[in-house]
Amino acid sequence: MNRAYELGFIIPSSVSESDTQSVIDTVKGWVADFGGEVTNVDYWGRRRLAYTIDDYREGYYVFLNMNFPPARVNELERNLLLSDRVIRHLVVRLDE
Repeated sequence: MNRAYELGFIIPSSVSESDTQSVIDTVKGWVADFGGEVTNVDYWGRRRLAYTIDDYREGYYVFLNMNFPPARVNELERNLLLSDRVIRHLVVRLDE
């Protein structure tokens, strides 16, 4: 049984604006590989970070709404942690 989640992540400013779509496609591919489905992509663009993360002051903010199996969330988070193209992420389960 899949549940509704929101995944927010920040792409570092060292990635060019044109390459951000490939990073988003990669993350969407991970969601699909783990049995989930992306229902909405909200791209906020380049924003200033609240505090410096790994010497970055700006990043590209992306939010994905998805239906995802709860048992596979840890695997998705592991991929996001190991990726050098995502500097922060947060997975939140949405209310029914």
